[in-house]
Amino acid sequence: MSHPATMPPGQQGRAPGRTPAHVASPTDTGMIPIIRQPETQQQQQRRIISPGFGLRGPRRNRHVVSADELAAISMPLGDDGVIIGTDPESQPAVLGLSRPTPFDVVLVGGLWLAQVLALRAAATGARVGVETGRPQAWQQLAQAAGGGQQCVTVYPVGRVPAQGPSVSSPVVLFRDCGIRPPRGRVTSVPWQAVVTVLPFVSEHAPRWLSQAHLVGIQRISPYETEAVRDTLGIPEDQLQHLPTLHDGVALWCTRKHQKFVMTDPTDAETGLLGVARRMD
Repeated sequence: MSHPATMPPGQQGRAPGRTPAHVASPTDTGMIPIIRQPETQQQQQRRIISPGFGLRGPRRNRHVVSADELAAISMPLGDDGVIIGTDPESQPAVLGLSRPTPFDVVLVGGLWLAQVLALRAAATGARVGVETGRPQAWQQLAQAAGGGQQCVTVYPVGRVPAQGPSVSSPVVLFRDCGIRPPRGRVTSVPWQAVVTVLPFVSEHAPRWLSQAHLVGIQRISPYETEAVRDTLGIPEDQLQHLPTLHDGVALWCTRKHQKFVMTDPTDAETGLLGVARRMD
């Protein structure tokens, strides 16, 4: 009877006929032998771990400044908005009409200055709407503005639809509705400013002046200056200049600040709207 061959301990489970990579011998020192790999594998590993493999960036010194030198790194930034003219120091006067908060402006003045503001607001990328009872006075401007694109739209009084303003599409609405504008259907909201044009200071004007965030005043009579002083608290030394202002000058004021601004029209504005004038 034949018996199955048994394998020595330590070799059980190995595939028959497979020679181990290293077999201990009586003269073995106990050190693990080095099994050399083919030359092609060594070259591939050397390429992978080589620090010079691939593109290397430029070797330049780091741009480092001390804490005391940081103040010298600055960039002058001004306000953004519509340039409405120059102040007494010959500096640009900028009116920010596109704001993330509601903004109401009242202009006590003529049609010429209102239309200059509308043209310059459209030039900044805002959509301009005009609510007016005299559409014939605004149609030529609406056709000329935007270079053929519809950026100024004229609406009858009380017929202004919702404009849908946003940060990427701000709106400026001009209300040219006479000395007693009706309550508007569209009011100021974030990214939509409303500019109400009043031809002069009537008995209804103090209500509009008191609610406005900013007021622009062209030349008015001495009687009108009393209502302006009582409503806005403008200093006396500035009130005395209002009856003698040049046609292109207006006093722009808030509750705390006042500034005279001279609006000089460009050649294109003069060709379209004519020279500066207070009365229409």
